[in-house]
Amino acid sequence: MGRVGRRVFSILLAIAPAAAPAQSESLPHLARSGNRHALIVDGAPFLMLGVQANNSSNYPAMLPKVWPTVRQLHANTLEIPVAWEQIEPVEGRFDFSWVDLLLSEARANNVRLVPLWFGTWKNTNPQYTPEWVKRDTKRFPREIKPDGSTYWVMSAHGRSTLEADKHAFAALMSHIRKVDPQHTIIMVQVENETGSYGIPRDFSPEAQRLFAQSIPAELARRVGKSGTWSQAFGPTADQAFNAWHIARYVDEIVAAGKAELGLPMYVNASLTDPFTLDGVEHGASGGPNWNVIDIWKVGAPHVDVEAPDIYTAEYPKYAKYIEHYRRTDNPLFIPETGNDSGFARFFWLALGNGTIGWSPFGMDATGYFNHPLGAKELDAATLGAFERKFALIAPIARDWARLAYEHPTAGFAKPEDASDQSAVLGRWRITAKYGFWQFGLEEWAKSRTSPNKELPVGGAALIKIGPDEFLVAGSDIRLRFALDKPAAGENSQFLAVEEGTFINGEWQMARRWNGDQVDYGLNLASPTLLKVRLGTYR
Repeated sequence: MGRVGRRVFSILLAIAPAAAPAQSESLPHLARSGNRHALIVDGAPFLMLGVQANNSSNYPAMLPKVWPTVRQLHANTLEIPVAWEQIEPVEGRFDFSWVDLLLSEARANNVRLVPLWFGTWKNTNPQYTPEWVKRDTKRFPREIKPDGSTYWVMSAHGRSTLEADKHAFAALMSHIRKVDPQHTIIMVQVENETGSYGIPRDFSPEAQRLFAQSIPAELARRVGKSGTWSQAFGPTADQAFNAWHIARYVDEIVAAGKAELGLPMYVNASLTDPFTLDGVEHGASGGPNWNVIDIWKVGAPHVDVEAPDIYTAEYPKYAKYIEHYRRTDNPLFIPETGNDSGFARFFWLALGNGTIGWSPFGMDATGYFNHPLGAKELDAATLGAFERKFALIAPIARDWARLAYEHPTAGFAKPEDASDQSAVLGRWRITAKYGFWQFGLEEWAKSRTSPNKELPVGGAALIKIGPDEFLVAGSDIRLRFALDKPAAGENSQFLAVEEGTFINGEWQMARRWNGDQVDYGLNLASPTLLKVRLGTYR
């Protein structure tokens, strides 16, 4: 058997239902308990330690440059594009060979998959649509600018475009249902960073007619506003209008896909400044930006998650994006973030905020780097910043996901000024400090400064697993625990600090920390997992 024949044979074996490994029949889905969320895979909570490949790594010849990075980072999930032009190069003729190969190799690498459906919009651009769509601007209309000229963004009012995209996506999900009974694919991204860069919406005659009408009644009830789009939303009316129509468009695609296979499906957002509405119409206007999540929730009820793509390494903004997207009605999921080493510390912040998954972008060896949003190169130091954190959590990802779903959590990441941070869980206040050596009083830092003081490193995630008990994971950080509101004469103390891990769902202690290890707080120099039990004395 030749080389090509052997590869085809291996693919057929991998996708044959009879060859599928024995796994739960349960379809991956999202669960909610109060304000906490979990991604359920094989019947249990699953924490996605993800990596996202570069945009053009979605071809068989590139996969040998993808898997080594996935393995090195200890990732359990790969996010990678499946392009409309790739599966339907000729209208009505589908080619799913890329999907089949991807499934085969993901299983061989023991990695789950999140296909990224690049259809009508990819960063608001139609570049991943098939050529037969790109060429026919009459059948598949573009937006119209205010001056009447044609713009490059596909119009959300193009019914033919929607029907074609919907048909292709439904065919993809039908194929996945047939060839993936073991649910190697656990979620699906539908479109990519939708919206319109450069102009806030379509100004075609049809769009103008709709813009002059009253906002839909169901939206009016949700946002507590009424009247026309301009009356209801004022200076952000164009963005709100575009968000509604793109959400309705995407929802039809999602609904068609779920009719074939009901996997969790999400949309991702290109973001504007999280602290101001100024300029929101100049971003990816109409996409699921933080200020129009409510519009998307009403307009796209079949979408499970609105997810932020976070490419700022500024702590205040990163934390604010998490605040915007961590909602009772929206699981926190960060499908894209920067891959420069300074972003690695935000893994702890996301983990402590109950994220169901976190994925740095551009993690492969194909030679493309999206600097200045990410790293200039994936050298050992850059990869190591992510690798060491994932290596700690990967063996216990299921345990962490289960406990975080059941119990309150908190997270920290180092701010630019290295100032102290604090959080209260139950009766305990946890204070995070940065830039100290493992050993010594804090006043010693005035003359014996740690080299980490100026570096963008450090963070921790905590789960309150009992009234006075915590699971702690972190690195490059000093943590102090104290009663938040102590009674007169009441003091706090460590009853036990155990370093260890989970094995078969049970905590296994490697050693107890005492003496130097606890006299100056809990100093986590490298990624470390601790179980901490606290008490009081008078």
